[in-house]
Amino acid sequence: MIRSFTHTPANGLRVVCCEMPHLHAAELAVYLKVGGRDDPPRREGLSHFLEHILFRGTAEFSSSLEIETAFEAVGGAPNAATDADSTCFYSRIHPAHVRRGMEIFASMLLRPLLEGVEIEKRIIAEEAREDLNQEGVEINPDTIASRLLWPRHPLGMPTIGTLESIAAIGREDLERHLARFYVPANAVVVVAGPVHSHEIFGIAHDIFGGWQGGAPPALVPVSRRHDAPQIHFVRDSDSQMSLQLAFLGIARKDRRFMALRILRRLLAGGGSSRLHLRLREELGIVYSVEAALGAYDETGCMAIDLHTAPETLIKAVDASLAELARISVEPASAQELDRVRQSYIFDLEYSRDSAYEMGGRYGWGELMGVVRSIEEDQREAAMVSSADLLETARTVFAPANLRLVVVGPWRNGMKKQARELVERYAEVFR
Repeated sequence: MIRSFTHTPANGLRVVCCEMPHLHAAELAVYLKVGGRDDPPRREGLSHFLEHILFRGTAEFSSSLEIETAFEAVGGAPNAATDADSTCFYSRIHPAHVRRGMEIFASMLLRPLLEGVEIEKRIIAEEAREDLNQEGVEINPDTIASRLLWPRHPLGMPTIGTLESIAAIGREDLERHLARFYVPANAVVVVAGPVHSHEIFGIAHDIFGGWQGGAPPALVPVSRRHDAPQIHFVRDSDSQMSLQLAFLGIARKDRRFMALRILRRLLAGGGSSRLHLRLREELGIVYSVEAALGAYDETGCMAIDLHTAPETLIKAVDASLAELARISVEPASAQELDRVRQSYIFDLEYSRDSAYEMGGRYGWGELMGVVRSIEEDQREAAMVSSADLLETARTVFAPANLRLVVVGPWRNGMKKQARELVERYAEVFR
């Protein structure tokens, strides 16, 4: 049986313990509510840069090598990730050495050296160049779509930053960002595995009890809505066309979010999904098609991605829009809904075997105010109806929400053909 407990000491840090006695390894993570959307103008990528630089040495560990070997000595393998609105430092850890793991992370977060800035700039710049073509033009469909979904807002900027903003980051920027956002009230420490909550809370008090800081800055909210679809083509010399159909979605606390999860799986959730069957099995024009959800405090998105040959691009756009239109006007059959819904419920059950997933469920969930048990999600999924799917699909897949991005060796006339298909798609919703 999995049990989750939360304790908040006087400094405002939230400590979560997910007891999973059937496992043999634990997962330790520190979540912070800071990401790309919190980066100041002309310093895009600052949150991601800070995440990197914290591995370059601390008061107790003079280098990244010392940090790595300290974790390895207790069965760990440290890593970190920054996205639009959160940063996470995490590692598998031997259950008997959770204290040591917390000590290392505390050293990184509270006592970093913030050295090696110029070296890190070069490393991150190389990472950023992977999203540019030989002319320096952005070719990452995710980034292009984000700019179109949230223009003139930090959510529309790449989390990694631009070559210009990365070059502008200095030590003072890192110090300021650390002081503003790396505060206990903006953080969650979570341990999941064969551990006991009272022991974890005591260890966290010993190690993080002296961490001090004020309230983090308020978010810059998204307020603008879209009134028309947009199409954006970028020429690139690749042999395939990258196509993304991105839709402005719903916030993470929206009552329709579970229905949107089911819609994502119904459209592109595996071998029996609609887009997979249509584009791969029937037309033979893609190898795979994927769909991803993004959800934030006040907005969200759903993006469908595929790659196809230049000569089949328009056919892929046509078939994809046709399936999105169909799912927005025709109720899913009871058989299809039951199959997809039950698959999701089973996947939730399987997540009980993963300390990493449980740490995210209860740790990240606590950070964002969306803590839910597996049982709660399973019950809600079981309640989703065909009518719920229709309502959610007509809201999210409305033409005004669409941002269609194409990257590749497109030819004259393709953009006009795509625009005509989008106009025809819009007619379904009138």
